[in-house]
Amino acid sequence: MPSYQAPLRDMRFVMDEMLDYPAHYARLPSGDEASPDVVSAILEEGARFARDVLLPINQSGDAEGCLLEGGEVKAPNGFKEAYQQYVEGGWPSLAADPEHGGQGLPHSLAMLLSEMICATNLAWGMYPGLSHGAADALRHHGTDEQKATYLTKLVEGVWTGTMCLTEPHCGTDLGLIKTRAVPADGDAYAITGTKIFISAGEHNLAENIVHLVLAKLPGAPEGSKGISLFVVPKFLPDAQGNVGERNGVTCGSLEHKMGIHGNATCVMNFDGATGYLVGAPNKGLACMFTMMNAARLGVGIQGLGLIEASFQNSLSYARDRLQMRGLSGKQAPEKPADPIIVHPDVRRMLLTQKAFAEGGRMLVLYTAQMLDVVEHGEPGEERERAETLLGLLTPIVKAFLTEVGFESTNEGVQIYGGHGFIKEWGMEQLVRDARITRLYEGTTGIQALDLLGRKVLMSQGESLKVFTKEIHQFCKAEADNPALKEFVEPLAKLNAEWGELTMGVGMKAMQDREEVGAASVDYLMYSGYVTLAYLFARAAKQASASIESDDKAFYAAKLNTARFYYQRLLPRTRAHAQMIQSGASSLMAISSEDFGLGFEI
Repeated sequence: MPSYQAPLRDMRFVMDEMLDYPAHYARLPSGDEASPDVVSAILEEGARFARDVLLPINQSGDAEGCLLEGGEVKAPNGFKEAYQQYVEGGWPSLAADPEHGGQGLPHSLAMLLSEMICATNLAWGMYPGLSHGAADALRHHGTDEQKATYLTKLVEGVWTGTMCLTEPHCGTDLGLIKTRAVPADGDAYAITGTKIFISAGEHNLAENIVHLVLAKLPGAPEGSKGISLFVVPKFLPDAQGNVGERNGVTCGSLEHKMGIHGNATCVMNFDGATGYLVGAPNKGLACMFTMMNAARLGVGIQGLGLIEASFQNSLSYARDRLQMRGLSGKQAPEKPADPIIVHPDVRRMLLTQKAFAEGGRMLVLYTAQMLDVVEHGEPGEERERAETLLGLLTPIVKAFLTEVGFESTNEGVQIYGGHGFIKEWGMEQLVRDARITRLYEGTTGIQALDLLGRKVLMSQGESLKVFTKEIHQFCKAEADNPALKEFVEPLAKLNAEWGELTMGVGMKAMQDREEVGAASVDYLMYSGYVTLAYLFARAAKQASASIESDDKAFYAAKLNTARFYYQRLLPRTRAHAQMIQSGASSLMAISSEDFGLGFEI
């Protein structure tokens, strides 16, 4: 069975030394609750829960899967008991508003817990994870009555939530949905339609499931302007707010999936189910983005957790597995062969995983600071800046970390060799689980269009300038620091090039909008690599200043990881830059009919 130890030392380095979380929390109205002792206790107990409760049921959950009988879904053995421990420990309410029964702690703490959960049991983590998006939508757009009825139960964790968006004929293009909402008694609506790919749509972990469903009202405008959002519970609440009669919503079938077998991915049928409007009529798109933004950050953290899990187990295997001798001679002469960790190509794969795990953690925690300020900070310039950066970084967190997450889990299989292809070792499960992260909550292509088209070009590049200005100021301040020259000089050039590439795409797009789509994915990956370069430069600054401390080995390893990233991974930006500049012509030159020349369909 795979093993896992939460990387608490690295988490504390990023939080306390690099990003100065103690000062960050001190500036937040609720930050005094996040004292060093509280943070330490949360991290350590979260690590124990993930390691001792979730990890042991990960492989068994993958093997068992979920069972659908008579419209009811049973999660794998141990999942319900683990969820009860999760609720009893108060974990669902960690970062929720005290007004709704939450503990009011910063969101960044909850995101660290999410990394641990995703690293040990991604399928299980999706059951409570989907509740966050539903709770956010109700908190921002629900009525006081809806908040009292549903939000408190979601925060407590006794009810879970879902997002019911996709339909058989439409995925990303939600303007095509066919689910209908017809006015019924009082303020209720009768919801009729079918939704697919609904994670945690039906299960036996909680006493009720709160579905947030996109549907169209009679006479609604065509397309996305006619979407409305409704809350549709599995069981209708009674007068006291407790579980009442069964609603007209059922699970029609379970999807047969490549991975995340322990999570119930459902086809959900709404047969005149009673629902209630959330937000204004035909304004469901704004409510949907509230759910989606929370979910996108969560999916990025899934990518990070899987990188860490694959790295830790790859490292353990590489230290023990004996194969051949080192190219420069015997490294373990007392053994019949050397551990494979001595071989350069194995080290390349391990360092790739290590760099993406540590860089991804820095990216998540940097973004988490922005989320903390947006959610808890006082109105003003600082919060506006944080909101701009959060919007810019969210598609990068989601898409970049899931892309390199899939790469890293694949490298894990490669390090294990033939054993990586065998189920018992657990590495192939990480690959299968990682594959979906590049798809749901918006594919990489959709995130890339959001970044380049919506966030950057629609703001005339102003949102990007907020971030590139910060990088420029860092490079200027450290220009004369000899310890950082190897990082600052290439970072400064890439930062300038980032703006030039953006301007180049923008100019082309004025003549041909296809240029945005042609450049977008390479633009996002380029942005991700440069963002991690900036964060590794900051980490290198902290590590070089602390290299003579008692923890010298940790800081030396941090510097060497940063060097590996700059020398072996950051050069990927050259290919992405060239592809961004190549334009749309080669993509659009072949007609759709000519794609199949050479064979008959």
